[in-house]
Amino acid sequence: MLISKKKEMGGNAALLLAAIIWGASFVAQDVGKDHVGAFTYNGLRMLMGAAVLLPLILFMQLKKRKTDTRTKEQKKKDNFIQAKSGIICGIILFCASNLQQFAFNYIDEAASGKIGFITALYMLLVPVFGLFLGQKQRFAVWVAVLMGCAGAYLLCVDSSLTLGLGELLALGCAAFFAVHILYIDSVMDKVDGVILSFSQFFVVGILSVICMFIFETPTITGIRGALIPMLYSGIMSSGAGYTLQIVGQKYTKPAVASLLMCLESVFAVLTEWIVQGEQLEAREFIGCVVMFVAIIITNLPERKKK
Repeated sequence: MLISKKKEMGGNAALLLAAIIWGASFVAQDVGKDHVGAFTYNGLRMLMGAAVLLPLILFMQLKKRKTDTRTKEQKKKDNFIQAKSGIICGIILFCASNLQQFAFNYIDEAASGKIGFITALYMLLVPVFGLFLGQKQRFAVWVAVLMGCAGAYLLCVDSSLTLGLGELLALGCAAFFAVHILYIDSVMDKVDGVILSFSQFFVVGILSVICMFIFETPTITGIRGALIPMLYSGIMSSGAGYTLQIVGQKYTKPAVASLLMCLESVFAVLTEWIVQGEQLEAREFIGCVVMFVAIIITNLPERKKK
């Protein structure tokens, strides 16, 4: 599918906005872990995200019904693809989001920074996994990926990176997010993006709530303590952020999309600086610059062969 430069810029802007929203969510998730378990936090916030999108979907369906000229067979086929994509996408996101939330429980020092860095490694995993799907990347993209990883390290990691249980969980999260990006890219032309977003939230929410009752003992007091972080994560990070991802990916290549979204680690540090009053050190500032340069490189026009 040919994508106009205007649409590509719009898609990039949507992904950048998603990164800003997700960056602020790291602080919310870190606060939330002190009150409720990972399954409780993700279950409730994902259901909140689904609830936010439900009125929009109902409005879109009512509007679409007036101009829908598809046959019953075509509608049935499209609905099956939509439902299957939502379930698969939801299962992948369930694994990614819960691995990330559990990682906060096993990293005590600079938790947000380490998790932000390791999660951002999906920008390296996306083009690597894409090779197995026959997706070739420009040399500039590989340079930008390596720069992005270096920038994320400078930005988020203060001391030597130890590979404990928390780090392994965050690395697993990065792998599932890479698969999530590639899967969305493979189905984007066949499904409605907003409905797909709603479906994956609903699947993650239901699966997480089931696990919540099996493995955790949530309390009203705990949920009340985590309510504000969950509201932000549910309405903004889930409802708005992941929907912007799906809409933005429609007009952006997977490798470039992963680089744009990994800027969440930049905005995570900036949010900590604004909310908690932490000063940005020289290495963190350099990390921000390196990551922004990496994004610029991926958006430079490709040289045409003579």
